[in-house]
Amino acid sequence: MKGQTIDLRKNDGGTEYDLSEVTIGLGWDVRKKETGFFASLFGEEEDAEYDLDAIAFLLDANGKVVNTGRKAPTTNGRSISYYGGDIIFFNSMQHPSGHIWLTGDNRTGAGEGDDEQIIVKLNDLGQQYQKIVFVVAIYMGQAHKQHFGMVENAFIRAVDKRGREIARFSLSGNSAYNSMRSMIFAEVYRHDGSWKFRAIGEPHTTDNFVDLLKQYT
Repeated sequence: MKGQTIDLRKNDGGTEYDLSEVTIGLGWDVRKKETGFFASLFGEEEDAEYDLDAIAFLLDANGKVVNTGRKAPTTNGRSISYYGGDIIFFNSMQHPSGHIWLTGDNRTGAGEGDDEQIIVKLNDLGQQYQKIVFVVAIYMGQAHKQHFGMVENAFIRAVDKRGREIARFSLSGNSAYNSMRSMIFAEVYRHDGSWKFRAIGEPHTTDNFVDLLKQYT
């Protein structure tokens, strides 16, 4: 479904999706621990948990993030400390509008189903927001010598309020993602009075989502 565009008003059967709430779900499997000679040879850094993060950028009509937020001391061990702006991530999980938020910060992939979720009340967002870009990145992936090609059963999906899956994108089992540590997964955007979803699947080697943010500021 890479590059696929989906009208979020209707599914293939013509039934309208319930857009009062849309969930972008990110999931992956806990890392399998290596044992034996090679595990000890590569060291502890090689055995770190996979910590994937779901991120959202809210853009205006010019495709830019107007408010990048304010800096504040971190309290959760995360190195990036912007908060209160149009970027939703582990250090700024609630948008000031109250209409888009990250439900939590899963650092291992433990649990069934979605490990992280960004929930968006699309129909309640102000008109100043014309597009939302969804990103995933492996936190400290470079330091831990990790990339998407190593992660099992990683996916992103869009689900309406009734739990109906609108779209799903898998990044596991594809050698093209070897050495890649972040990805612009998808975007939703306004079009003719409604919202559309477009799967992008654009991988990048950086593990820092701020590098991807630069093209939107």
